[in-house]
Amino acid sequence: MPFSQYRPTSDQPAWKRRLYRIIFESGTRGGKVFDVCLLLAIGLSVTVVMLESVESIRTACGGLLRFVEWTFTILFTVEYIARLLCVRRPLRYVWSFYGIIDLFAFLP
Repeated sequence: MPFSQYRPTSDQPAWKRRLYRIIFESGTRGGKVFDVCLLLAIGLSVTVVMLESVESIRTACGGLLRFVEWTFTILFTVEYIARLLCVRRPLRYVWSFYGIIDLFAFLP
């Protein structure tokens, strides 16, 4: 498992270990639900950005599209913070390949 180096130790709080299992372990029921929801959010976010690039749609629904786009930005920010909260070494995760990809997911 590539993220095992970030796994919280048994002396860390139970909520941290549970959150880690949900976010990083896709073999669990919670992990599968999290992954599916995250993939749907990514797909919808990309769709909103694409729709916003069409001038006629942006003119008709610009305010709604910006609201939805900011909602996804906030959602991805919360997801990034949750990842940092549940790993054993947050700074190591921040500078990892996946940490940088996650950071770019919500930077406007």
